[in-house]
Amino acid sequence: MEPWRHRPRDPMGWISPETFFFHFPSLRYAFGRNSCYLCFQVEREGEGHSSYDWGVFQNKVYFEAPYHAEFCFLSWFCDQDLSPDEHYHVTWFLSWSPCPTCAEEVVRFLREYRNVTLSIFTARLYYFWRPDFQDGLYRLWSAGVHLDVMSFEDYEYCWDTFVDHNGMRFQSRDLLRDNDFLATELENILRTTMNPLQQEIFFYQFGNQPRAPKPYHRRKTYLCYQLKPHDGSVTAKACLQNKKKRHAEIRFIDSIMALKLEKDQRFEITCYVTWSPCPTCAKELVAFARKHSHISLRLFASRLYFHWLQENKQGLKQLHASGIPVAVMSSLEFEDCWREFVDNQGKPFQPWNKLEQYSKNITRRLRKILKQQPQNDLENEFRNLHL
Repeated sequence: MEPWRHRPRDPMGWISPETFFFHFPSLRYAFGRNSCYLCFQVEREGEGHSSYDWGVFQNKVYFEAPYHAEFCFLSWFCDQDLSPDEHYHVTWFLSWSPCPTCAEEVVRFLREYRNVTLSIFTARLYYFWRPDFQDGLYRLWSAGVHLDVMSFEDYEYCWDTFVDHNGMRFQSRDLLRDNDFLATELENILRTTMNPLQQEIFFYQFGNQPRAPKPYHRRKTYLCYQLKPHDGSVTAKACLQNKKKRHAEIRFIDSIMALKLEKDQRFEITCYVTWSPCPTCAKELVAFARKHSHISLRLFASRLYFHWLQENKQGLKQLHASGIPVAVMSSLEFEDCWREFVDNQGKPFQPWNKLEQYSKNITRRLRKILKQQPQNDLENEFRNLHL
């Protein structure tokens, strides 16, 4: 019998502010914090309806064996009359990342329940220096689990959703003390680049809907690029995410610089980004393009980053003026990104509802910023360059 099949119990509704601030700080070493808290939300989607559950589990210790928070959740979840005709998206916010045993059982659970997807955001990494714990995290990621270290936005979301704060505003205090270090460690464990992208991440992060679909998480910056010599085949490609204090665009520049491309040969790079570049990244991309005239760069963005702010508009104008083509992703680019960068398992790209309508709306907004008039023929030529 699987460990989660016995002793189902109901979750807690809330945790206190004191519990949250003591057990959830992002610390490299957290002595005296032996309890693990698992804050969860479950979105159930079926024919014409959806529902939402949330709660908190804490690990329990019995005489026979410890009963970890992950097992508590699985026991409760399997007792909810799951339907094979519905899809369940589960999100965990953990004070400690899963141990190897929990990781193995979660992977086994996901293999049995193919209609369940899981995202894990953790405050700390449990024994991250031990190979068996590293292997457990990697196995979760390989099984399709989205893994990340909790960001400021994740902490704020947990505070609003799971903490009995009595109207007190969220203050980060020292919650993010070692966040950068832990994010780097997790990235190293998961092999620094995310190739290929998981399907769930692609649809959520690259979706061009005006509002993020449920469950409501921050849509982050992902940059997928492929490089090829002029009139040649692709020689390098990768997908990068923002790393703490270092945006994906800057990491992209670092990656290309590290290749030491021959200056007497021409290269072409196509980038697909979830958000258009911020002003700082736009400036760096312009400087990169000017310094490396033998590299032709073009950008396709799914969404425009705070397009109403003047500094962001100016960044887009600088890119355009420097000769770096910036366009909005249409179904053609989404399909290419799906084919080249996603673990699609041979499935064709399935557009989401109103994809083209959203794309056209964003394109009109970009043209207004750049003061361009619609030029369908020119745009079609640009898209058909086959770089």
